[in-house]
Parts: sequence; structure tokens; C-alpha cells
Amino acid sequence: MKLSVSLRYSELRLLKEVSAQLLKRGISTFHSRLCKNDGLFLVHPAVSQALAENRPVVALESTIITHGMPYPHNLSTAKAVEAIVRSEGAIPATVGLLQGRVHVGLSSEELDYLARSKTSLKVSRRDLPYAISKGLCGGTTVSGTMIAAHRASIHVFVTGGVGGVHRDGENSMDISADLTELGRTPIAVVSAGVKSILDIGRTLEYLETQGVCVATFGTSMNFPAFFSPQSGFTSPYHVNNAEEAADLIAGNLSLGLQSGLLLAVPIPKEHAAAGQQIENAIQAALAEANVKGIRGRDLTPFILQKVNELTRGKSLQANIALIHNNARVGSQIACALSKRMQKKTWTPAPHAKEREKDSDSQPNIVVIGGVNVDFIAKGKTDKLVFGQTNPGSVCQSFGGVGKNLADSLSRMGQRPLFISAIGTDSHSDAVLNYCRHMNTSGVAVLKEQRTATYCAVITESGDLSLGLGDMDIHQQITEQYVAQFEDKLSTASLMCLDGNIPISTINYVCSVAKKHAVPVWYEPTDCDKACKPFLSDSWKALAYTSPNLAELCTMNKALGLPTPAVVPSSVEEVLSCAMDLARPLLDHLRCVVVTLGAMGVLLCGEHNAGSVDLQPRRGTRKGRLCAVHYSALAHTAAEMVNVSGAGDSLAGGILAGMFQSRDTHSCVRMGLLAARLSLASPHPVCTTMTTDSVDPNKVQPPQSWPQPNLLWMEE
Repeated sequence: MKLSVSLRYSELRLLKEVSAQLLKRGISTFHSRLCKNDGLFLVHPAVSQALAENRPVVALESTIITHGMPYPHNLSTAKAVEAIVRSEGAIPATVGLLQGRVHVGLSSEELDYLARSKTSLKVSRRDLPYAISKGLCGGTTVSGTMIAAHRASIHVFVTGGVGGVHRDGENSMDISADLTELGRTPIAVVSAGVKSILDIGRTLEYLETQGVCVATFGTSMNFPAFFSPQSGFTSPYHVNNAEEAADLIAGNLSLGLQSGLLLAVPIPKEHAAAGQQIENAIQAALAEANVKGIRGRDLTPFILQKVNELTRGKSLQANIALIHNNARVGSQIACALSKRMQKKTWTPAPHAKEREKDSDSQPNIVVIGGVNVDFIAKGKTDKLVFGQTNPGSVCQSFGGVGKNLADSLSRMGQRPLFISAIGTDSHSDAVLNYCRHMNTSGVAVLKEQRTATYCAVITESGDLSLGLGDMDIHQQITEQYVAQFEDKLSTASLMCLDGNIPISTINYVCSVAKKHAVPVWYEPTDCDKACKPFLSDSWKALAYTSPNLAELCTMNKALGLPTPAVVPSSVEEVLSCAMDLARPLLDHLRCVVVTLGAMGVLLCGEHNAGSVDLQPRRGTRKGRLCAVHYSALAHTAAEMVNVSGAGDSLAGGILAGMFQSRDTHSCVRMGLLAARLSLASPHPVCTTMTTDSVDPNKVQPPQSWPQPNLLWMEE
């Protein structure tokens, strides 16, 4: 399989022959805070893994840590809540802001840091841009947490109580951003109702105006008031148990309303007895706050602290008890929702139906290649010692060049048919479940075969030390099997080939492509496999390929063309060498995308509008040949989490841009952004990748994009 490592590739045979300086494969990416999962939204690997496997995840806010309770009660409560979530079978994802980055899921050390911090900001929607731009730390409110949870595709969020319309709000217009966020973000918020210091009646009216479905959890229709199970107001609806709540959430998701749900959980009876005493203390605290002129965001912390003093700690005990109860109920709901989604009994969202209905109007892309279960072992040092245990981490994910291409294209708005093969072992169900967002109707499940597995051992900086693969099943993606889909192949807008499949299959697909004038993208995978189409005339049916320089040498050697004994090291000489090697291929190929590691990416092809024309060509070439060099974008070793799919994500981004009819510069930048996302993800292809997250018009580097360098090629 293809590994982008820093992006560096393994110590491949040909790379050793040409130069140690060309052990880099793919693209280097730049550091930015403007893209989720890469500096702005960082999803903890445990959370990302659970989401990818459709296991239940519960989002948790952090203002309760930074502003809701004094230390050490805040820390112990946060850890206890996470423990409750885990005990119910879900994964906790506490959201917080650290050094200007939104973290979805916090480590124990990060929780402790927030709990001790004296300068943390209270971060709502309006505060996010400022906090990020200044690199601040903070606790996310209900609205801030909802934004982060939604971006990470978490459906259930547990908190204490939501904000609302403040008393005298009809005059002050003091209305919490929590309410408007509930009206525009499809998250199910599990809380103990609305804080009793607020105007609950007007809050419910405002929620109705925002189109928010409100339901009490349990048999009662009473809407709870945080410390009391009764507020004097009736809930519009109620759900009896976690399963009914999951049905409600699934219904909201299926309708695609883009508004949230408020599930109000009454405080446990044993702690509700102190409710009246606490309510009296609240009234006293409100009166004092009015005299002192305390308003806005400072009001709630003041009230909570004052009420705790007046009740001699009873309010804090009740607060902790209801939060624990909310966590328990919310986790049960998340588990029920996960089971429901795994069974796929809920109706897909309207846009999903439209995607299926309008599939004929979309580009018909077919990807043929391998899918692997990957085990990425990353050491904590730059030098690993063989023969002994080295400190590090091991992450399981799902890769394979073909799967990565189909995966990235699927996440960027396309709907490719993926043709591959898996075994009937313990990995097969996990693979299909992980790929459920893809069209896997072309994946064969073969008896008495092993699903492909791959293990990579990399150093802290991302260099590959050792790779082991069990890829025999890829040879079962035979010409006979693929021929079953010939009607799809012959009418495709594009076919993508993974170099792992047999030569006979590659030759067959190329013959179909040539007969029906279907463009083919060949992903060479590694030096040993890069030559496969070039051992016959099959390569003349290719339209695109994306080799590194060593793989490009292999292609030329297979054609009997001269290649340099030693590849030069300077940027100018490397570019000249790459252009010379790509030139013979352009007699038939539309574009050769040469990845040069730290030196960037070089596109070679027919000139058009200051760049290379990526659109499939019909007829003979008319324009002059050129090459466009896109400089690498800087990154740090700490930003690299998984290096196994960035090169494939680059190709997927370029292809997605092509099918959106974007200009070449935008296509390449989409590829760069897609690769950067995947580098920072525990998975080969970032699970939170979307069209928007790789849109260069929406995601910009800290400075302007480097200007591409246009070079003319010899005719």
C-alpha cells in the first residue's frame, strides 16, 4: 500500500538505488488553525475511532469545569461524569479550548489544566473567533459545545442545564445563545431542564419560536427546573425511556431539519427535597446580584457561588447529583441511538435520498483496488531499537489505496462504486461497517480468505521503520470478477485503479476504458507495482497517474527508456528530472501528477489558462505541454497522527475538484487540504472530511497560498 510519511515512503528498493533524499512520498502540508481536525477542531483519537466504528459517543461541556464549580470539585465531577459515561458503554468527549484550539475529547492532563486555570474564557459561539485568534484557553458553553460536537458528528450532548431567557428578559433582551444554537444545530441536548434562575415560561416560548423539539425524559409531562423536577410548566412532549429518546433523535436526523432537541431530565427524587431551600437561596442571590449590578455572562457564576454559600453546600451536592444522572441517562440514549443506527432502521435524510435518486446525474466513478485493516504503531522516539520493546502507541484503522480513494471521494460529495475483496474473518464486518458511507456493492466477501491486513511501525517524526502486509486477497480481484461490472465500467465518467490488483485485471480494465473512451486514473502504490500497466500497451489507455519520482523512474524503465543513475537533490534539478521522465508518458496520458515530498507537487500536461488542463481530453492534443510546481506546505511532526492515507487523499481531493469543474489551482489545493486533514487524523482518510473542509475558498492558510511556478516542457 502507499504510505505518505512526512510524507516519507519506506526504504523501497529503487529509492535506495536513486537517492536517499527521495525517500519522501506525497506532500508536506502546512500548519493552520483554519481547518477542523488540524489545529482548529482536534478530535481525540479514542473519540474518532468510536465514531468511525459507529460506537456511542457523548459530548460533554467544560464551562462546568472552568466556571461552574470550584477546584477540586470541578475536576472530580468532570472525571466522575466521564467514568459514568464509560460505565454505560459510551465514549466521553469533553469539549474544551486549549491554546486557541477546540479539543473534542480531553486527556486527563488537559482536564486537570482546565480545572486549575484561573484565566479561562467562557466560550460561546460569539467567543470562538476571538479565543482562537488569541490562542486562549476556555470552557465551552452549551452553544460552543454543540458546534464542536456537530462538527465531529456526535449526536448526543450531556450538560447540567441550558441557558434561557433571563428574568426581565422582555426588557433587557438578555437571551442565552444556547437557545438560538438549539434552533440551528442538530444536536440532542440532555439537561436537567432550564436553570431555575431564568424565566422558564418565556424560555419555552422562545424554544418553540426556534423550532426546537422539547421533551421531558420519563413518565411526567412536567418540565424540570434544574434543582426541582417541577417548574410549573408543561413539556410539549415526553419520552418514556432511552429507546424512545433514540427514536426521537433518529427522526430529527432523518428529517434533516438542522435544529436540535432538548431532552429534559428531572433531578433524582432523593436530591429534589432540598429544591425549595435552594429556590429561596436563588431568590436571595438574584436580589443581591441586582443590587450589585451583576448581569450577563457574570450572573450565572455569581448566582451559583452565592447559592452554594447560602445552602451550605447543598446546592453543589444537588448540582453534582443531577449532572451524574444526566450523564447516565444521556449515555443510555447514545447507546440506544447507536444500536438503532447500526440496524439501519431509520429513514435516511432527504439529501441522502436525493443523492441516491439523482445518482444518474452525478459522475459515475468506479474505484477498483484493495481495502486493508491497518495497524499503525508510532514510537515515541525518533530511533527505534529492534529486538526490544519501544514506547509508543498502536492504532487500528481501515486503509488500502483503493478504499482510501473511494473513501475520500465519498466524503467530498461523490458516490463512487468501490470494487474490492475481503475475507470472511473477524475483520470483514468491521470493514463493511466502517465503509457504510460508501457504495460497497462491488466488494466481494470470499470464503476461506483473509481480509488484507497491514502493520506499519513508524518513528515519532513519521519515518517508516518497518512495514508488514498480508495482501494475498488482492489477487482475488480478478478479471473475471471485475467483468461482472462491465456495464458500470463502460459508462463510467472515470475509473481509478490501485496498483495492488493483478496485472490481468489492470489490462482488462484498460481495454474496456479504451473501447468506451473512459479516462483512467492509475495510483501506482509503490515502486514494485508502478510498472504494471507499462509492461504492455495498457498504459496508453491511462489518462492520469500520480507517481512519486522513484515510481516515475520505474514506469520509464518498463518502457525501455533511460533513467538517471543518481537523481539530483536541488529543487531546480529535481523538477527538470521529473519533467523529463513525465514527458514520454504525455504522448498518451492527460496529466502526470508527480509528488515530490518536501519539494511539493508537480503537475505535467497540456497548458491551459496558466496551468495544466485536468479535464479529460477528446481527440489529439492542441495546447503546449507544461509543468506547474506547487510548493510544499509546512507542517510539524506533532501534527502527523497517521501517515498512511495522505497521498491517496491528495488524489481524491484533486479528483473531487475536477468533478466540481474547478480550475486546476483549486483542485490541487483541495488535494493539499484533504491530505492535511488525513495526516492529522488517526485514520488514513479523515472521518470528518467534507467538501467544505477542503474548499480553498473557505479554508485558507495563515498566509496567502504559495504562487505556483509554471514551467514549459520540451516538445
